[in-house]
Amino acid sequence: MHGLYLLWWVQEKQMSPAVVAATLAAGDLALMLLEVPTGWLADRYGHRLSLIVGSAAQVVGMLCCWLGAGVPGLIAASVLVAVGDAFRSGADQALVYRSCVALGRESDFQQIQSRTEAVRQAALVGLVLAGGAIVSVWGFAAGWIAETALSATGVLIACAMSEPPPDADAGEPDERRHSATAPGIRPGLLFALTLPASFLGVAASIALFLAQTTGHSEPAGMTVLVAFATLAEAAGSTAAMRLGSGGAATERSLVGLGVLTILTAATLQSAFVSTVVALSFLAGIAHPLRAVAIQRAVADGVRARAASLASACDMALSLVALPLAGAWQTRRRR
Repeated sequence: MHGLYLLWWVQEKQMSPAVVAATLAAGDLALMLLEVPTGWLADRYGHRLSLIVGSAAQVVGMLCCWLGAGVPGLIAASVLVAVGDAFRSGADQALVYRSCVALGRESDFQQIQSRTEAVRQAALVGLVLAGGAIVSVWGFAAGWIAETALSATGVLIACAMSEPPPDADAGEPDERRHSATAPGIRPGLLFALTLPASFLGVAASIALFLAQTTGHSEPAGMTVLVAFATLAEAAGSTAAMRLGSGGAATERSLVGLGVLTILTAATLQSAFVSTVVALSFLAGIAHPLRAVAIQRAVADGVRARAASLASACDMALSLVALPLAGAWQTRRRR
């Protein structure tokens, strides 16, 4: 249902884009507020346990998306999905990185993270297309049943994981030792590593949101657009495997390309669909590079918190941009 949930609320549930956007922004606010506490819980009690709790919350959230009525149901679904995302956010990257360290393969983390993101996005393309086919043939109820079953499978996968041992050799260099946020995290450095990917990710999300809420879209056509955007993000993650360790210059170049793409779409309305795909591709490059940079820049005991803080920055930008996009789209449709 990744490609159809906006159609579900706007067309099937007859909610305005502004209401949907504001409610999704409320979910982003909940996620932003939960990021740091859940990151601390993951670092304190185990990243595997955090993934299990987050996946279980995701199951309940999908049920609310399907069965919830009106704005209260939409709010409950958004908050529950936010809880699930918050518990998984940061814990997944920390678990992979610590597993690489435990196996003596730290240098492989960038390729593993980028490949994982690419496979995840490519699989999502298949799921989006399958979701569109299921809804077209059997209706939205069948789509939500399939979505909930997949979320339940995530709980089983998380239960099958193992928690790697702590990195006993990880030191606390002076530049990592002092922080107002948490020991081992430098806010200034974390912000510099985070912001480029946050900007590109939110820009891609807003472009796709505008495309999905025109009010004249059919489920099949919208499914194809979301699939193309997702595939472009997967291609970007694949490209990230070949970019070395990235760095500030790479991040500035990606942001520059993103701004150029947005200006092109503002000038040429016919280029809007291409803009959605291009921004998704750039976001696909930026996020794995950011994950690598953050995990290598922080101490072993705060890895989930650092990744969660980066995700909180994503949510903060989305919280500002999404309601504005929804209000603008509502005015356009009048």
